[in-house]
Parts: sequence; C-alpha cells; structure tokens
Amino acid sequence: MTTDTSTLFSRRALLGVFAATTLTATPTLSKAAGFLRGAGDIRRISMISPRTGEKIDTIYWIEGKYIRDAVEEISYFMRDWRVDDVKAIDTRTIDIMAAAHNLVDTREPYTMLSGYRSPSTNAMLRRRSKNVARNSRHIAGQAADLRLQSRSVGQLSKAALACHGGGVGRYSRSNFVHMDCGPKRSWGR
Repeated sequence: MTTDTSTLFSRRALLGVFAATTLTATPTLSKAAGFLRGAGDIRRISMISPRTGEKIDTIYWIEGKYIRDAVEEISYFMRDWRVDDVKAIDTRTIDIMAAAHNLVDTREPYTMLSGYRSPSTNAMLRRRSKNVARNSRHIAGQAADLRLQSRSVGQLSKAALACHGGGVGRYSRSNFVHMDCGPKRSWGR
C-alpha cells in the first residue's frame, strides 16, 4: 500500500521545514512596501541577550502570516529581565528589526540590549539617565535597542531609516541603535 505524501505534509508544513533549514531570509523588495522593504517573504529574527545569556533564531512570518508561537517566543526573549515581565512585542517593530538586519547583509545575530521595559524599570532607568524617555516606546513593547559587532552604529541606523517605519536613535558612545514602530523620526549621533 502506498501512502500519499500530500496527506502527511501540508504545503505550509513543507515550507516551514524548508525555511527552518535556510540560513537567511531572502529579501523580496518588489512585493514589500514601506517599512517592510527588505524583510522578505520569509521573515527571521536572530538575537542574543547579554543580560540573560539567551539566544533566539526563529522564523516568525511565512506566506503573509505571522507564526503566533514564534512571535510569543520573541516577546518572551525581549521581556524585561529585571522583573521577568513579558509584554507582546509589536510585530511592526519585529518587522523593522528584521528588515534592517537584511539590509546590512550579515548573518551575525543582533545583540539586544533592551526590549520591553516595565514602567518601574523605565522609571529606574530615567533616574539614572536623561536619555530615557518618560513615555518610552519600550513600555508599550514597541522598541528595541540593538547592536551588531560587524556593523557600525551609522550603518545599522541607515538601514533602519531605510525601512521608513518609525523612530531610529543613534547612540554612538554606547554603540547601539534604537528602533521602534512609532512616528517616523531620528535622533542622536
């Protein structure tokens, strides 16, 4: 008796298996618009957290749909590690991060310095630095502070700005770039 493989594997499952074996997502600029330019038909995000020692490398979007479990995994990874509080990360921010990463053309994972911040953590950081906004997008789960060792702050911020998706802050002295899905704006040196 022969088994029809189409009953064992759906097209989506096969694509998921294929996508999980690829090293990088292929950008499809012709089908993308606005800040999604460069994110690709299969979107992947890869990060490490020096604070927790955790790593993530996941495909979170295939065939025009977000993969709920992957987005939840990203949200957990980007949690406020100080108080172990998780908030859903806005998928627009994840898209901006993925698109900027593709535009700088590297396989190096982002080093994530800050993702979601609880209000108490944000208030504590504000007391220590004038550069922390009172109503930070981090509190809303809409921002990330990222770095790449293989790319300069200037290179990474230019890629993020090219996404036309939100705020981009350059923090050259601290060697990181802030990306968020809020209004389009830029600051820093």
